[in-house]
Amino acid sequence: MLVTLVPLFDEEMRVRAYSIFTQKNNILLNPILQGTGYNDGAVQIVGLEVIQNVGMETFSAGEEIFISVNNISVFSDIEAQCDAAHERLVLLLDNTIQPKEIYINRLKELKESGYKLAMRKLAVSQFEEYREVLSLMDYMLLDHKKIDISKARIYFSNLYPNIKLCAGNIQNQEIFEQLKKDGGYQLYEGEFYRVPVTKGQTEVSPLKVNYIELLNVVNADDFELTKAADIIGRDTALVISLLKMVNRMTVNSEISSIRHAAAMLGQKELKKWINTAVANELYADKPNEITRLSLLRAKFAENLAPFFDLRAQSSELFLMGLFSVLDLILDQTMEEALQMIKVSREIRDALVERKGVLAPVLKFVLHYETADWQEISRLMILGNMDLNEVHDAYIHSLRWYRDLFAEL
Repeated sequence: MLVTLVPLFDEEMRVRAYSIFTQKNNILLNPILQGTGYNDGAVQIVGLEVIQNVGMETFSAGEEIFISVNNISVFSDIEAQCDAAHERLVLLLDNTIQPKEIYINRLKELKESGYKLAMRKLAVSQFEEYREVLSLMDYMLLDHKKIDISKARIYFSNLYPNIKLCAGNIQNQEIFEQLKKDGGYQLYEGEFYRVPVTKGQTEVSPLKVNYIELLNVVNADDFELTKAADIIGRDTALVISLLKMVNRMTVNSEISSIRHAAAMLGQKELKKWINTAVANELYADKPNEITRLSLLRAKFAENLAPFFDLRAQSSELFLMGLFSVLDLILDQTMEEALQMIKVSREIRDALVERKGVLAPVLKFVLHYETADWQEISRLMILGNMDLNEVHDAYIHSLRWYRDLFAEL
C-alpha cells in the first residue's frame, strides 16, 4: 500500500503529531475506490495495519499518530489490529460517523480503552446535532479553507473548552501567524511550513556560510579530505559528530586529529556523512520537520532511482532531495540559494525550473508527501511502477531517517 505522514505543529513550530495517510490500491486501476480516500477498507483500519507491520517508532519518536477510521471500521476489533500504546493513537473520525446511539456507545468504549478521538469534516450546520459526539472528542480539526474557523473557535471554546483545536489547510506563513495571534488553537496543519520564499534576503549567517563552504568542498569533483577536515574543525558540533561516526566504524583506533578522523572515514563515506550531518546543522534554526522533510526527500528520491531508470544518478537524486528545501533554509529564492551551493546542472534544472531528467522524480516525491494518491496512481501507471515497491522505498526512507537521527 501507499503511505505517507503529514505533520501537525504547535505554535512554536514543533511537531506534536502526525496524520498517517494510506491508499491500499491504485485508485485509477480500481475506480470503485475513488472517493473513499485513505479509508479504503471496510473493517481493517489500514493505518493501524501499517503501524503494526512497520513499527510505531519508524513513524514517530514519541508524537501522537492520527489514524483515519470510517463508520464501518470503528466497530472492528481495533485492539487486535495494532498493539501500539493506546494513548499515542488518535482515531480520526468524520461525518460518516452519525450522532446516533450505536456510534456514541462505541466511541465511549474506545475512550474507556484509552484511545483518543478526533473529528473532522463537520460543517458548521452540523455542530449542534453532533453535540453528544463532540463531547467525547479530544481534538477537532477545522478546515481553514472550507469554514470560518474563527467563529468555530469561539463556538468550541465556549461549549467544549477541553477539546484541542487544530487549524487545518493553512496555505502560508501569513495565515499561520494570524491564527497564532488570534489564539485558541493547539495544532496547525497545512503546507505553510514548506512554502518557499519569493524574495531573498541579503545576508546569510556566518555559521551557515561555513556549512555551505563545506558542502561545496565535498560536492566538488575529487575533493580534498584535508580541506574538508579543516572546515569541519571550525564547528564543535560537527567535530563531535565526526568522531562519534569514526569510533563506531573503527575498533581500538586512536584518532590523533580531525584530518586523521576524516582520512579513516574515507572520501566516499565522509562525503555521505557531511551531506546529511551538515544538513542537520544547517537547518538548526528552522522547524525540525524541515530537516526531516529534506532528508526523507533525499533518501526517497534515491530509492526511486531504479523506477525511473536513473540508477547511475541515484547520488544526484539524493542531493536534489536534500537541497529541495534550501530556499526555506537560507530564506532566499531557490535560484539565489543555488548560486551559493555547487550542484550539477541536472539538479539545478529540477529544483529551479522543474525540468530535466531528475524532475519527474522530484514531482513524484512532492505529490507523494501530500498524499495526492490520484496523481501518484497516474504516475505509477505511466512508469509501470509496482505499488509494493514504491511502498518499500518510502518505508526504507523512514527507517533510514530514524537510524540516522539516532546517530546524529
